[in-house]
Formats: sequence, C-alpha cells, structure tokens
Amino acid sequence: MRILLDTQIWLWTLVSPQRIGALARHALADPANELLLSAASAWEIAIKYRLGKLPLPCPPDELVASRLVRDGIVPLAVAHHHAVHVARLPDHHRDPFDRLLVAQAQLERLTIFTADSRLAQYDVACVLV
Repeated sequence: MRILLDTQIWLWTLVSPQRIGALARHALADPANELLLSAASAWEIAIKYRLGKLPLPCPPDELVASRLVRDGIVPLAVAHHHAVHVARLPDHHRDPFDRLLVAQAQLERLTIFTADSRLAQYDVACVLV
C-alpha cells in the first residue's frame, strides 16, 4: 500500500505515536508499505512553526529532512496537476492543505492516513487512525 501521511499523523509518529491506533501503527511499520509526506505538509508545518502555533525540537527545515531520511519516508512534491485538481473537489473541507492532500491522493492513487473524518467524505482511499 502507498500511504500518504496527513500532517497531523506524521507529527504524531514523531511525538505521540500512542495516539495512532494499533492497526494503523502496524501498517505504518510494515516495510511492504510505502510512506509518503507531501511538500504541502512541510509547508503547513513551516507556517505553523513560524506563527508560533507548532513547537518543534528544531526548525522545520532540519526536522522534516532528517526525519524523512531516518524513517524512510518518501517526499511527495506538489505538481501543477495536483494544485489545479483541487478545483474539482467538492467543498467537504475548507483547509487548503488537506484539500491538496486529497487531490494528490486521488491523482497518485494513494491511501491517506488521517484523524480528520471529513477527508473520508471525498472519493479517496482513507484510513482513519
């Protein structure tokens, strides 16, 4: 399975893995699954860090890069076709970062791991953790 980690889930893997259900933790630990983190999540983390809304042990440019390598997570770039696909999505969710993750998951045939039940309203493979 190719798993796109919602920003919140990725952060939970770093600081609160116990918040992730046992089945989801098992899937995340399975080497047969490919884990991906969108550049949109890195952007969201950087913005929230800069605004003082997200305390981190080190700046995002250091944290994200080092943890992706350490944990074997594949970075997913945001391409133009991802960005413009957002216009085709119904308004189930207003958060632009989450809408972009849905667009990426749809176009790249990824399963989103999230704690946000609103994402399950989209036509996308979604696992609520």
